[in-house]
Amino acid sequence: MSLGEHRYSLAVRWTGNLGEGTSSYRGYSRDHDVQIPGLPVLKGSADPTFHGDRTRYNPEQLLLAALAQCHMLSFLHVAVRHGVVVTDYQDDATAVMRMNRDGSGQFETVTLNPRVRVADPGHVELAGELHHEANETCFIARSVNFPVLHSPETVAG
Repeated sequence: MSLGEHRYSLAVRWTGNLGEGTSSYRGYSRDHDVQIPGLPVLKGSADPTFHGDRTRYNPEQLLLAALAQCHMLSFLHVAVRHGVVVTDYQDDATAVMRMNRDGSGQFETVTLNPRVRVADPGHVELAGELHHEANETCFIARSVNFPVLHSPETVAG
């Protein structure tokens, strides 16, 4: 297995020209398609606050989803390495984004709330501790400049 560089690519195509391009702030749609070869097209837009379409995914949601997915996959990997059998995993993740006076903004925190079920009651405490190791392993969490917090709950059964 190579530990070298991995490359990713996709195409983003703006589909929101309503006939006049960006002649005015409200005169165009924020709709766009994210295209990755071999996968369904991901229909994107801006957050509705920024004149986006609420029926499409927005970049802020996708960043939160990427962090939650990455943590889950890292946690499952770490659990296997420690002999913890996970039988269910769900996360109701949240994020806080702060807007600045100049119109810019940034994420301040993400909180992951994983609810994990393990097969062995003796592994409940260990499973709870593995979230720290999973966070250290997650490529996405290691790449962002804001805290990714965890509020896990682990049960057996």
